[in-house]
Amino acid sequence: MDHQLVSVIDFGGQYTQLIVRRIRELGCYSEMVPWQSASEHIQSRKPEAVILSGGPKSTLAADSPDFDFNLVTNLPVLAICYGQQLMAKNLGGEVQKSTEREYGRRHLGPRLRGSLADSLQIDTVWMSHGDKVTQAPPGFTITASTDTCPVAAMENASDRKFGVQFHPEVTHTPDGRKLLKSFLFDHAKLKGDWTPQNFIDDTLKSIRETVGNGKVLCAVSGGVDSSVVAALLSESVGDQTTCVFVDHGLLRKGEAQQVNDTFTKTFHPNLITINAHDQFFGALKGVTEPEQKRKIIGENFVICFERNKAVLEAHDFLAQGTLYPDVIESGSSTASKIKTHHNVGGLPDWMKLKVIEPLRWLFKDEVREVGRALGLSSEVVDREPFPGPGLGVRILGEVTPERVIITQEADWIFREELQKSGLNKGIWQSYAALLDVRSVGVMGDERTYEQPIVLRAVTSEDAMTAQAFPFAFEFLELVAQRIVNEVDGVNRVLYDLTSKPPATIEWE
Repeated sequence: MDHQLVSVIDFGGQYTQLIVRRIRELGCYSEMVPWQSASEHIQSRKPEAVILSGGPKSTLAADSPDFDFNLVTNLPVLAICYGQQLMAKNLGGEVQKSTEREYGRRHLGPRLRGSLADSLQIDTVWMSHGDKVTQAPPGFTITASTDTCPVAAMENASDRKFGVQFHPEVTHTPDGRKLLKSFLFDHAKLKGDWTPQNFIDDTLKSIRETVGNGKVLCAVSGGVDSSVVAALLSESVGDQTTCVFVDHGLLRKGEAQQVNDTFTKTFHPNLITINAHDQFFGALKGVTEPEQKRKIIGENFVICFERNKAVLEAHDFLAQGTLYPDVIESGSSTASKIKTHHNVGGLPDWMKLKVIEPLRWLFKDEVREVGRALGLSSEVVDREPFPGPGLGVRILGEVTPERVIITQEADWIFREELQKSGLNKGIWQSYAALLDVRSVGVMGDERTYEQPIVLRAVTSEDAMTAQAFPFAFEFLELVAQRIVNEVDGVNRVLYDLTSKPPATIEWE
């Protein structure tokens, strides 16, 4: 890849992936690198600039992540939170443990005129730290402070080394984007040569080189991720691709037919549809543990291909729509494992096909932009995210055909009312989940003992963080009444108000 590179060194910070995303939004290509691999990466990839992320550890601890600043002697560096503390400690400053953890919004005092911190016109910033820099290293100037943080920002402008204790990458720092932009273009002097079209050009070339004269199976669901992968394959290797849609019986109501209609209309590809209801329900029988369900679903996707030997043996590669959040949550890099995504950790060791994942390092919003640049319709590009395991991770407990029907019907009512009201346009993801408990109710003067439905709707930019959508009570009451009256087996409806974090968007 010939684009200028900004390397983000990851010390395990919860916002590290947002730094990468913000940099790409500003038109610069960025990669996230575990701190353990920083030396090899910087020497081999030769980035134009380096950003050091935050992290959960203390630089004062003996086993804390470290960084060799000799690697970046001649490079512009922006150190954020833990990164600033590491910069101060390693370059001759002082770091001390705070008497109490500083978390949340803070207001900067006057900023040094002309400094990087001076690019902030709004003085509100977001802090999240337990230690603090108490003395800047030799050659550095303190450029901003708060009432509790003496070194909220520091810099050695002539050496192009900058540190901030706050997080410019999060939306809670309103002017954080301006600070990042100033670092990239005013101080690192980058050109900003990263666009969706650049990604498309590079990816088409990469696919052609990887596939050569081989044949590719592309697993499609009708969602934006697999559709963009299919479009890239169509552009790069054309008829060497066969698209396969596995109808596992865990889709939303009417979705299997919609996928076939929309997909063939959009691409006119070699599309094979496999009805595997019995296979998936049989494999999931009696299984209640979420990770086991995900593994089973991932494995049975490949078993579908194994059982279609003529298709399998005619191909060399399996293309998937794996995204960067999938990789992060499955425990890559220094991030902790939250849950295994079926297309990251669920594939069996005996799978013969080589996996290619053209979107592996993109966020969902970037995939949508690539889709638009490829000319895909808004019907495809703006479709709500839907998990690969489908309703298998929205039905808590055992997944049976009867419980799938209950979930489908409740979900259909919820989405129908969202569309009628126009609220669906402001929502990132919405669905109905079925709990693995029963509750007492009264219907028609008779006692019932049935299952509750949980409604979930969130707003988000990239699926890494999310907020519950603030519905009016009257809307929720309408949906609840319809579900209880129209869906057999449900006598109670709840609404999930929890943000991500601490919850995830999906229930399993």
